[in-house]
Amino acid sequence: MTEQTGRRRTADQTRAVILTAARERFAADGYERATIRSIAADAAIDPAMVMRYFGSKEKLFAAAAEFDLRLPDLTELPRDELGARLVEHFLDRWEGDDTLMALLRASVTNEAAAERMRQIFAGQLGPLIAHLHPGDAGDPAAAVRAGLLATQTLGLALCRYVLPIGPVADLPRATVVAWIAPVVQRYLIAPDPTA
Repeated sequence: MTEQTGRRRTADQTRAVILTAARERFAADGYERATIRSIAADAAIDPAMVMRYFGSKEKLFAAAAEFDLRLPDLTELPRDELGARLVEHFLDRWEGDDTLMALLRASVTNEAAAERMRQIFAGQLGPLIAHLHPGDAGDPAAAVRAGLLATQTLGLALCRYVLPIGPVADLPRATVVAWIAPVVQRYLIAPDPTA
């Protein structure tokens, strides 16, 4: 496949073009309706090339769903601002990245997508919480905190952006932060109620 300049794409460039097309198609159509053919057409490439690079739709989705939550460093913030900052961050991520939204939509109906979402949130929220509790590295509550934090962020995204449930979808951002931040704050730093 050649670009308009007449130069051939490298393997890395071809892979990047396919992944970009896949992210956009999965975001627009969801996992179930997106097809290798439609993704290949979007990438202006033969469907066989998509299969050559990724092997299957599931593997293409897994590669396209590589996602960095870009969690902020909360250790420099005043402790009483952690929840608000994290909610603001997640609102920015949900509103600014179709890949994460595609993954959320797909994870509702596809087990591979659901597993990918679990890996992303567990793998990235766990270390964030560990940094906030440096003395409690072996604390079993860290995984619980990360899981509860995921319930808030994923539930909010589902109800605000995917299902748009009336009042939640229509709330101004500042109001969303005001309602959700205290709960997130509790999950981040409140003492373990079962200890």
